[in-house]
Amino acid sequence: MNDTSARPTDSIERVVKTYGNMLFRLCLSKTGNESDAEDAVQETMMKYLYKSPKFTDEKHEKAWLIRVATNKCRDIIRYRKRHQTEDIDEIGEIAVKGENSGIFDALMTLPDKYRTVLLLYYAEEYTTEEIAKIIGRTASAVKMRLRKGRKMLADVYRKEYL
Repeated sequence: MNDTSARPTDSIERVVKTYGNMLFRLCLSKTGNESDAEDAVQETMMKYLYKSPKFTDEKHEKAWLIRVATNKCRDIIRYRKRHQTEDIDEIGEIAVKGENSGIFDALMTLPDKYRTVLLLYYAEEYTTEEIAKIIGRTASAVKMRLRKGRKMLADVYRKEYL
């Protein structure tokens, strides 16, 4: 996938254009904070630039980026828990207003492990097997999280938005 004759800046520009918005949405859903999400995406891109990984295809590249971004988000959350500075809850301002904003708001109330698999499955259209590889769990665990996550999402949405 990576063209060794391409300049690193060409490669990073392509990656940002192709995956930047998806990575930002994923990081925003995990951190619940726009600036933390931006930091996680930036650190992911920096790692991509410095590591210059070789990929077999676009799916491999995308999975690597999601894995790195997820780990960066986890690091940010861990740091935030250890160094309590402020309680940030600005996700409501960022949510796109419209007919799906209630679903997004309800999704943001779910625990991270359910929110992540729901986003990867429905928004990014990964299979359960692909998600299992990305998050380091079994396919049956992903299916269980999808089932529980859908039920939790439906309950929250009905309770809060209907």
